[in-house]
Amino acid sequence: MASHSRNRTWFTRFAKSTARAAGHPAVFCAALAIIVLWAVCGPLFGFSDTWQLIINTSTTIITFLMVFLIQNTQNRDSEAIQVKLDELIRSIDGAHLALLDLEELEEEDLQRISKGYRELAQQARKELDEGKSDTDVREVGSSHRKELSERQRSHSRKKGHAKRARH
Repeated sequence: MASHSRNRTWFTRFAKSTARAAGHPAVFCAALAIIVLWAVCGPLFGFSDTWQLIINTSTTIITFLMVFLIQNTQNRDSEAIQVKLDELIRSIDGAHLALLDLEELEEEDLQRISKGYRELAQQARKELDEGKSDTDVREVGSSHRKELSERQRSHSRKKGHAKRARH
């Protein structure tokens, strides 16, 4: 595995530290103090267009830049979480390896898989209400899996018939 701190680019270090600092309570208090100071200065400047332009321009620039910094940090964090989840799935005996890298699937495929897990959760809740345990390992999307299995068997039979017919 690569060294954690030495291989980071300047932008990665900057984005991460800025995003971390932006979420700190002291930064919130400083931003609040700036807004209060700006509001207090309003009468001194006669609530002029320039006075309004200062806060509007400042907040627009800061917001614009922060969107990209925070998005960069979230993208990196999300990718790290996905890799960790993929490793957990990969390392568990009996886990469905098809769940690896789910975030790359098309929406329709993701919805189909999610539906199987929702059905499994509903069944587990129903059984809990009946006083049964919900800690066993069950197949997700078993009705879909049965359908696929039947198609594969049918396809295999057709291939078998075709081979026998040739011989």
